[in-house]
This record gives sequence, structure tokens and C-alpha cells, in this order.
Amino acid sequence: MTKQVAHPMLKLQRRVSSLVESNIIKPEDHIGKIALLFGDKWGYWKEELQAFDFSLKDTIEELLLVEDWDD
Repeated sequence: MTKQVAHPMLKLQRRVSSLVESNIIKPEDHIGKIALLFGDKWGYWKEELQAFDFSLKDTIEELLLVEDWDD
């Protein structure tokens, strides 16, 4: 049996979804709003988001709607 590892973007998506469910952020907020919540790791996540053609002005809802994170 092989254990599948979740794509890093799926992990980010889950964390952001949890923040939305906790009412810390709203789906209509811009992705850039999460920068402060991710602190030192934001640089890495920003690059990952841009690699998937997201901009910081896109909404969090757009991030949460992605169903497949193929490289």
C-alpha cells in the first residue's frame, strides 16, 4: 500500500478554507489578505499561487474553487 501525499496547494486550500469557516476571512476578500496570517511562510505561498496564475487581487473564493492541483 502506498500513502499519497497531498499537494502543497491542497494543504494551503484547506488552511484557507478553515480560516473562512472560522470567519477570520471572507470568501470575497482578496488573496493578499492572507499574507499577514502566514507570516514568514508567505513568500513561499505567494510564489506557489503565482505559479498557478493567481494574483493577490483574486478572491479567496477563486482559490477555494480549484478542484485539482495538477502541476
